[in-house]
Amino acid sequence: MEIKQEEHHRTGVFYIDDNGNRLGEMRYLIRDGVMNIYHTEVDEKLQGHHMGEKLVEAGVKYARENQFKILPTCTFARSVFNRTPAYDDVLVKNF
Repeated sequence: MEIKQEEHHRTGVFYIDDNGNRLGEMRYLIRDGVMNIYHTEVDEKLQGHHMGEKLVEAGVKYARENQFKILPTCTFARSVFNRTPAYDDVLVKNF
């Protein structure tokens, strides 16, 4: 399994690829230097393996590399940010 990324203009997705099958994804929209993570979903056979967290981690790495801030409007992504203080540097404050 591998995490891959596709981006078209301002929208994109990080996804879990397992030999050509998508087993999870995290969708985002970039606007004015802010990456809005609005949807995260992982196949139930991967649940409990922290793959959703790995998708968020990939998004954080991408945001850092591109000097974006992140607005986690997705409930799951927001919960990951709430319990991961190491991501505070990219988090949009006052959310």
